[in-house]
Order: sequence, then C-alpha cells, then structure tokens
Amino acid sequence: MNRNLLYLFFLFLGSCAAEKNSSTVFFAGEIVNPTSNHIVLLKGDVVIDSAELDEDNRFSFSLDSISEGLYHFNHDPELQYVYLEKGDSLVVRLNTSDFDESLVFSGDGEELNNFLLEVFLAHEEESNSVRAMYRMNPIDFERNIDSLKKIKLDELDEIKSEGKLSKKEQKIASASVNYNYNTYKEEYPFKHKRLTGEKIIDKLPVNFYDYRKDLIFNDKDLTYLRPYYNFMINHVGNMSFMTCSHACSIKNNVVKNQLHFNKHKLHIIDSLVQEKELKDNLFRYVAFDYLLKVHDSEENNEEFISGFRELSHNNRHMNEIDALYEGIKNIQPKKEIPNVSVTNANGDTLTMKQIAAKNNKTVFYFWSATDRMHFDNINRRIEQLSAKKPEYSYIGINIKTNESNWKAMMEMSGIDQAKQYRSSDFEELTKSLIIYPLNKCIITDNKVIVDAFANVYTSF
Repeated sequence: MNRNLLYLFFLFLGSCAAEKNSSTVFFAGEIVNPTSNHIVLLKGDVVIDSAELDEDNRFSFSLDSISEGLYHFNHDPELQYVYLEKGDSLVVRLNTSDFDESLVFSGDGEELNNFLLEVFLAHEEESNSVRAMYRMNPIDFERNIDSLKKIKLDELDEIKSEGKLSKKEQKIASASVNYNYNTYKEEYPFKHKRLTGEKIIDKLPVNFYDYRKDLIFNDKDLTYLRPYYNFMINHVGNMSFMTCSHACSIKNNVVKNQLHFNKHKLHIIDSLVQEKELKDNLFRYVAFDYLLKVHDSEENNEEFISGFRELSHNNRHMNEIDALYEGIKNIQPKKEIPNVSVTNANGDTLTMKQIAAKNNKTVFYFWSATDRMHFDNINRRIEQLSAKKPEYSYIGINIKTNESNWKAMMEMSGIDQAKQYRSSDFEELTKSLIIYPLNKCIITDNKVIVDAFANVYTSF
C-alpha cells in the first residue's frame, strides 16, 4: 500500500475508532490508471452515492444509516461488489489495467470482501479445468467439483474460526461458494452432451442434485450475489428442460418450441421464487434472453409478452422490457427501417431510411472505437463481403465514439468515408434497432427490412 493510501486508511480508521458502534460507514480508495473521473456506489440497480476522484486518484464515501449488505461500486466500465455494514472503515486499491486481480480490501470488513473476491477469481481461473471436467462421467465429475468446493469451504472455516465474520457475513460467504459450484452441476448434463454427444441426463446418480433440498428462494440478502443469481438462471433453465420435454419438442437436447419453453421458465420462476426483487430480475432475464436471442415470429413474440405481463404485470423492469418488445416489433421483416438519424463525415444528417432508399440492397453494420479488435475484424469481413456479394451496399454505423476519434479511426484505417456514418444518440439507436450483439447487421431492400437480426459473419 503506497504512502498516500496508507495515510488515508489511518485517517479513516482513526476517525471512526471512537465511534465503532455508530451507523456511519467509511469506504475509500485509490484507483491506479483511472478510466473515469468518478466512482458510483449502487445497491442493486439503485444509485446510492457517487464520488469524484481527487488529483491523486483517490475517492471516499462517508455513508450514514445505510442498510448492511451487498453493494456494487462502478468505475466505468468495470463493476465489482463490496459488502458494507455499520462501523466499517474499508479501503480499496486497484489498478484498472488488471482490475479484479489487483483489487485488495483493507480495514474493517476486509475479511469477507477479500474472500468474495477470491471466490470470484477462482471461478475465473478454474473455468478451463472445469470445462474439461464436463467430459467426465457423473461420479468423477461430482468428485472433482466437490473437491474444489471443499478447498474454498475449508478456507472459509479458517476465517470463521477467527471470529471476525457476523452471521450474515457467514451466510453470504457460504452462499458464494456453494452456489458457484452447484451451478456446475446444473450445467453438467447439457455441457457433457455438447462436448461428448452422450445423453447423460437420465443416468445421473440419484443424489446428484441433493443440494436442491436446501435451496433458498426468498432471501433478499442473496438477491445480488453473483453466484446465487447465476445459479438461479441455470436452475430455472434446467428445471424447465427436465419437465417440459414433450411440449417443447426437445430433440437431441435442442429445444424446438422456444416460445413454450420460455413461457415454462416464467411459470417456474413464478411458482418457486418468493423474493420480489429476485423474481423481477429473473423474469427480466428470461424476457431479454427470449426476445434478443430467439428472433421468433411477431405472433410468438406477442404471445410471450402477453403471458409475461399476466404473470409479472408489476415488474420493476416493465418499461425496459416494453421498450425492447416495441423495438423488436418495429424491425420485423417487410417493415420499413426506422427513421433513425445519423451523421456523415461532412456533418450532414440523414436518416437510415434515406440511406437505404438510395440502394436496392443495403447491409448496415455497426462498430465502436472502444473495441479496436472488433473494428479491424469487421473491416476485413466487409472487404470480403464486398468482393463476394457486390450487389449489396455496405454502410458502417459508428456508435459510442466521439466525432474526433471516429474521424481519426476512419483516416487511419483507410475505409471509404462516403459509406460511413455516426450516431450521436446511442440510446435511441439501441431502442430503435436493438444493437445486440455487435456483430449484428441489418439487411434492407429499398428501405424495407429483409432481416434485422442478421450476423455479418454467418448470414451470407
């Protein structure tokens, strides 16, 4: 810890030592190589406070009477969580060049926060070895996963023995381990089939899912714990698959009737989950997953959203889901491309409908200066397509880039600037055209949509 941060830490520690039983929480730190000039503290998706970085890239929060539990701190574009309770004086230091790996907590509250971070990093580090384990038979797979879980639980037992964790902190720590490794078991039969071709779901040991007997669906403290939320997503999908095989027309582990399958997920969430915020978040996940990835017919989308509103009419994310649904409805085949405004290199503003009307066949693709690799790859792909499919006009739409950077990247790359445009309103563009994923392209014929969910790499 450098001298400035050490001084800051002792300053905070001393300021609250005499008031250890107070409700005030001090949370401070230092950001090396900052990517933004501020830190935002959130609880769930609600902003609690924000703090500007000073000239030494340090920040501090003094929070009165906040509820104890998990929070998130955001230093755009990174996000990580922190557990705070009254009397804490917690200092964090990190380097954005290696955000999660460099992050260290010090002070009151450091034990749980460093443990949660360790579990998160272990989950990332183990991903390759766990991927190989999915090829194993169920008994060997379970033995290996349980062995990894035991290592973390043993570490947690050592921390518990020091008596520095409250009951709620122990619950959070245990859940971070158990739900992480139980997620692997939820995924196992599907990933095993994908990797080996062997259908194993009917051959699992009778006690393979014994942990399900102890699942908790109504604990608000766990709602925003990443391992818990990820587990719930996988568990709901697993339960839907196992109980819906006939109606969903599942063949070779592939769901054919995606509408029925996703409506079934909604009913399972509705029947299992009692905690309102968790239920709303899971409902939102299913809606976005279905609407963004399935690309179903307009009639099926309408039936899905009707069933969604019936089960979750007061969902806290309803406005966001409605906006997504309306956006997708407006870019169905045979409809005209929306009148979204973009600007060319000369500063002239046109709508995408005007651009599309100039050509019989147009491919709109998207890129951003924030991802140089994607920019280089998509330019190579457009060169290939221009030679392979010269009947199309290929129009680039830049997003999330200021004007000077956009022009500089066009100059350096040597691309045809007459076929490049920039959107200054990413929110409008996203709502109108549903820019997901970034490899998406929109194919039009004389301003009429042919396919609004094409992929620049796989659709030609």
